[in-house]
Amino acid sequence: MLPNPDEKLDPRVKRTRGLILTSFESLLAEKGFETISVQDVTDKAQVNRATFYAHFQDKYALLDYSISQMFKKEIEKRTLNACTYSADNLRNLILAVCEFLANIHSGCAQPHQQFESLVEGTIKNIVFDLLSYWLRKSKVPTEIPATVATWAIYGLASHYSHMKKRPTLEKFVDEAFPLVAVNLEQFA
Repeated sequence: MLPNPDEKLDPRVKRTRGLILTSFESLLAEKGFETISVQDVTDKAQVNRATFYAHFQDKYALLDYSISQMFKKEIEKRTLNACTYSADNLRNLILAVCEFLANIHSGCAQPHQQFESLVEGTIKNIVFDLLSYWLRKSKVPTEIPATVATWAIYGLASHYSHMKKRPTLEKFVDEAFPLVAVNLEQFA
């Protein structure tokens, strides 16, 4: 299972981070990332700036943490973090990434290129770690196949989330799945 460093945090730290995250996510829906300031977040969360900086270096670190936490919850909800590679699990991972990105784009006011780049890096790191975890028992190096699959999954999900006329998610994933699976089947 993938480790979660937040499990051992003091309850007060968790509560304060929760306030900051909730405020930040609310502001993302209202204003868009580029226009949000640390002061906006602290005002909405009703914490002071020193408290914010005790938890996050800046709003970029907060975005990374926020996206990471939301996506990890999605992975955990589908129990993909506690299983091994299979065609069904890979299909569910593709479905999770597509659905997550579509929701991010529809729930964020004015998504901007910088915002999308930050989200991309965070999601690709988690997908790569998960695929590496799944493939770790194979006897051959898995870095390249996990990298190729990560980029393919994210690229397909990004394409889906930006489509004006989207097919059903299941139809899209059915079409995309063989393109990703072919890179991983020899390692399973």
